[in-house]
Amino acid sequence: MDERLEQLITQVQQHAPKTEGWRLALTQLVQEILRSRKVGRPPIGQPLSGVYQEIYEQVQQQLIHKVGEELSNYNPKRIPVRTWVNTLRHHAFRTVLDDLQLKKLALEAQRHPPHSDLRQHALGELVEAIRLSGKLSRPHRTRFSPQFYDLLYEEAVNKTLIYVCRKIDKYDPERGQDKKFMTWVNFRLDRVILETNREFKDPKIVDLPSLSDLEERLPSDETPSLFDKLRESIEEDAKNLFKQTHVRNRCDANFQAIALARFSGQSWEEISIKFRIPIPTLSSFFQRSCEKFRAHLSQ
Repeated sequence: MDERLEQLITQVQQHAPKTEGWRLALTQLVQEILRSRKVGRPPIGQPLSGVYQEIYEQVQQQLIHKVGEELSNYNPKRIPVRTWVNTLRHHAFRTVLDDLQLKKLALEAQRHPPHSDLRQHALGELVEAIRLSGKLSRPHRTRFSPQFYDLLYEEAVNKTLIYVCRKIDKYDPERGQDKKFMTWVNFRLDRVILETNREFKDPKIVDLPSLSDLEERLPSDETPSLFDKLRESIEEDAKNLFKQTHVRNRCDANFQAIALARFSGQSWEEISIKFRIPIPTLSSFFQRSCEKFRAHLSQ
């Protein structure tokens, strides 16, 4: 696809700016750039129409203007073509996806029955549009360390977008002083940030399995050197069991790596930040692994 983009760029550059040939070639280039768009797509089996068409046409106009403006300065030796077009496309969507367009997508989702294909399509477009718009707020940023906030924020945004999909019928476009769609979304995000932080601090979660927890799972006739033996056994991993047991789709976040991190004195919060995995996920994985390896560690 990169080769195709490079060919189209060359074709535009072969024409004198503002000529009919230049406009046709530029339009063809922009259409190619928009082929991989995430918003402004038609439902499967249907023509592009309604709010999806409106967004597509506005982004297309933005891109024709911007690409035409930037093309004479574009140097493929300095910026890869893929990076260049992705940046321009992202900028165009961010410009077009204002609160009005987001509201139209929300109302489009409400028009269709729950669980229908058309509602699922509208919600998919809405979620992508919210992310692309750059209009999600970043509340309570100064209350946490930057690394922990990034982790907390990512989790809270995901939960907020799930809420938007599940509760889209609760959105009332006439409610609120400014009647903005993103006010409804960001109000929820503000609450979810605090709720997610409380979940991280929940006593059931703070009381995460520790090294002593591992020891408690062993027979009571433990010896004074049990700590060292336990660490040695996990580190050695003679049967390659501990490395192979990992968080789903995350080979690096395996039982051995997490257990040894705890042996070295790292807190659960530090491990969570290191792997960029929420503490509840680590907690659940670690407890299951402890039960799984209980017999093996008792030997």
